[in-house]
Amino acid sequence: MADDTDGELRFPFQPDQLFDPPQEFAALRESDPVARVRLPTGYQAWLVTRYDDVRTVLSDQRLSRAATTREGAVRLGPARPEPDSLMAMDPPDHTRLRRLLVPAFSSRRIERLKPRIARTAEALLDVMQETGPPADLVTHLSMPLPIITICELLGVPTADQDSFRAWTDAALTLEPGAGEAVAGARERLADYLRDLVAEKARRPPQDPDSADLLSALISARDDDRLSAAELVTVAGTLITAGYHTVAHSLANSVLALLRHPEQLQPLRGGEQFPAEAVDELLRWTPGPVSGGTIRIATEEFKIGSTVVCPGDGVIPSTASANRDAAVFPEPDRLDLGRTANRHIAFGPGIHHCLGAPLARAELQVALTALLRRFPALRLAVAEGEVVWGKGMIRGVSSLPVAW
Repeated sequence: MADDTDGELRFPFQPDQLFDPPQEFAALRESDPVARVRLPTGYQAWLVTRYDDVRTVLSDQRLSRAATTREGAVRLGPARPEPDSLMAMDPPDHTRLRRLLVPAFSSRRIERLKPRIARTAEALLDVMQETGPPADLVTHLSMPLPIITICELLGVPTADQDSFRAWTDAALTLEPGAGEAVAGARERLADYLRDLVAEKARRPPQDPDSADLLSALISARDDDRLSAAELVTVAGTLITAGYHTVAHSLANSVLALLRHPEQLQPLRGGEQFPAEAVDELLRWTPGPVSGGTIRIATEEFKIGSTVVCPGDGVIPSTASANRDAAVFPEPDRLDLGRTANRHIAFGPGIHHCLGAPLARAELQVALTALLRRFPALRLAVAEGEVVWGKGMIRGVSSLPVAW
């Protein structure tokens, strides 16, 4: 396992191969499923790797997200989470905010969004086709599609996409010593959103039913269901969460498909990319480096035979859980026809990703359009030349393709 000269297990782990999870996960699931690890920030935390334990941790209210915002709390990255962030709240505040946001991600609303996502994908592919092969799929499709989609959902002008991309790239870094850069990126994003909120408040939509999400949140603020600070932070959280995760999932999924031509061939040019194949790609492809978001114990309790004390940090690794052989037959094999797929890429419990329906829709629509437009899509470089990024969410930073 990856340890330092002092014998400590250092986390996050670095994968050996493109799509293979770090070998440490399998070893820990077998022999030390709740392991003590040292983080880049210098803190120690408990890393949970088995599927059942991870699900338990993600649903246990003795493990607090709000406590991660406190001074001196264990953290994985250089900056503490924002207290007003939905992802850093516990009930009842989390319940109140989530209830306001759920309608924006309902199945009905996502179905209404699909034609718009499809138009965006087709327009991006038009440019890619005009550019001609080889073309970088990351530049032409996987990065712009989710930022355009989340900006349209929120009502953010698409002309500001480059700025949002730069801010979120900086905000998601795990590099030691990057705290000042992370804080600066967050502040620039917050300043912009405050100005946009003020502008939208001056010009409310004529038809409330067609209002963008930011306008709907302004209405909730005016009804005293949402504070001004919460509004800005929630909007920033949705942009961050709805951009990088989907962008990397899409690029990683395309690369995974191209590496498995025998499974891809029957799907090329189909009317719609199968939903079960999307779920298998979400399970199998790389996700966050940590594989889960850190929590802080508020009281003593046990995970298996391990005693967790108040103040301890706990990292539930969804990346490890999704490769647990106790739940997934042949877990390291990509099986696009896998049924009863119980993956937890979006997390269970109260912090289950609100944007999961939107992310699934973007992936399904984009893969459908891409494979229909380019039925002979292939890598334009040797697989070993594909470059992987080093950010908080692991993904390819460039994916040259031809057709």
